[in-house]
Amino acid sequence: MLVLLPPSEGKAASGRGAPLKPESLSLPGLTEARTAVLDELVELCAADEEKAREVLGLSEGLRGEIAKNVELRTAGTRPAGQIYTGVLYDALDLASLDAAARRRAAASLLVFSGLWGAVRVGDRIPSYRCSMGVRLPGLGGLGAYWRAPMASVLPEAAGDGTVLDLRSSAYTTAWKPKGELAERTATVRVLHAQTDPVTGVEKRSVVSHFNKATKGRLVRDLLTTGVRPKGPAELVEALRDLGYVVEATAPAKAGRTWALDVVVTEIH
Repeated sequence: MLVLLPPSEGKAASGRGAPLKPESLSLPGLTEARTAVLDELVELCAADEEKAREVLGLSEGLRGEIAKNVELRTAGTRPAGQIYTGVLYDALDLASLDAAARRRAAASLLVFSGLWGAVRVGDRIPSYRCSMGVRLPGLGGLGAYWRAPMASVLPEAAGDGTVLDLRSSAYTTAWKPKGELAERTATVRVLHAQTDPVTGVEKRSVVSHFNKATKGRLVRDLLTTGVRPKGPAELVEALRDLGYVVEATAPAKAGRTWALDVVVTEIH
């Protein structure tokens, strides 16, 4: 199973490992595209700090992120699973997984990125700032930029297995599964269900923090148990067996994905 994750805006500091080696990253078919984004991002941040801040959508308090981007080629690296922080990754807690679950994570988790396209959690990268919503002066919007490279690489990465898509909307612009691959892809959203004490009517909403935390716990549970569903229908049953309340909608037409709603009543 291939699990697609969003990155986190906040990131840990670059490590003390050797500097970035783009050719060593997973999905080598993305190397040329990654190098082009890296070159323009570094040049932009080195040449004009104010323009870089505007392009990257950074507040005055995040101006220091620009200097971080300038040093991307020489900064130390650490595994992507350690670079990405935030609610989802805190709940996933890769560091505390046992050896077998960590091997599953290395093989199945793919983190989307405005700078790298997508990386596996074991790929060594420096800390950076560049979301998929950025529009670079030369390359244009990164969501659109990544579509062609991703279209040639992601189907091979998915193989013939199930795809669990947990990406946020900004990152789905870079790649959408098509055809038969879409039919074995399950997209997930987390809904918080509350019952109005007066009317008794249930209302559902997306709560950002808990949406991310639930997705992190869900992935952790799948990695820990070693579940290998043969398709979205088996994935739904596996999640229900793990205690999740899941409402599934199978594709209405060929070439569409499954839609899974994970319904929660308590926010942790």
